[in-house]
Amino acid sequence: MIRMLRIICLFIPIVIGFSANAHEVRPAFLQIEQTDENSFHVIWKIPATGMAVPKIYLELPENWIMTTNNASLISNALRQEWNYDVTEKIHGGEITFDGLQNTIMDVLVTIKMLDGVQFSGLVKPEKPIYIIPETPSIWNISKTYLVLGVEHILFGIDHLLFVLALVLITFGGWRIIKTITAFTLSHSITLSMAALGFVHMPSAPVEAVIALSILFLAVELVNYTKGHVGLTAKYPWIVAFIFGLLHGFGFAGALTEIGLPQTDIPFALAFFNVGVELGQLAFVIMLLGIIVLMNQIKTKQKKWIKLAPAYSIGTIAAMWCFERILGFWN
Repeated sequence: MIRMLRIICLFIPIVIGFSANAHEVRPAFLQIEQTDENSFHVIWKIPATGMAVPKIYLELPENWIMTTNNASLISNALRQEWNYDVTEKIHGGEITFDGLQNTIMDVLVTIKMLDGVQFSGLVKPEKPIYIIPETPSIWNISKTYLVLGVEHILFGIDHLLFVLALVLITFGGWRIIKTITAFTLSHSITLSMAALGFVHMPSAPVEAVIALSILFLAVELVNYTKGHVGLTAKYPWIVAFIFGLLHGFGFAGALTEIGLPQTDIPFALAFFNVGVELGQLAFVIMLLGIIVLMNQIKTKQKKWIKLAPAYSIGTIAAMWCFERILGFWN
């Protein structure tokens, strides 16, 4: 049992960090927009890992007649665009994603009509079919963006490493509550402001500085483990709030890529944020459970085991820093 807990504490940051290459967990996107009474513009985007693209084939209703076709491999995704003529009502039509059942990927579907009505839905691999509803549902929009928020934080590897470092350097239940609350409040502010268009930050510098924030916490954690109390150990909620503002822009970048339903922006934004918080809370509870178990076991740990999480987090964050800064010129 003791050995198992040690292994968990040692390898959590390593597993989290190198899971960052598992791009297949990002959702695919299907966007359909009505351009005139009988015409629709369709954009289909599948996330890719390098040049490898999951084999998912979009099948639209049979009465949709294609008029133009265009495909291109953009950064980390295959993007296809079509124009269709549709003379009948689209409601009740079935959209199938053949091959989705062989992946772990979701598909976000958004359909925007000429009158401003917008439909949103999240298609899962176990049921790769989307039936276009008669009327939009606030519940479906809320559920869709709640799930997207949870998935984004749980697969947002850099955000999880930041939270992990915060928890490891913060001692005492009340201090952890204040620290996580400060982080939640701050990233909720910038997420909302950026998603609503009040402020804008370019994504590449934001992602690079997020990596730097993790590296900063890793250095603070090393010093704290060695007995040197730094700024984060003294005032973790202040550090969490300041860096949380930056992480909020990272969340907003993902949400901007997903898109918000123009007729129900407040619901979608609110539930995406709630989903992020639920995923973050689940992660923190898991970490605290492991820490409690470790504290209850009276055993002397070697110094390198105590330092391993901090060095693992720092190594991964440094790698991301170089990778993201070099990405400016790519």
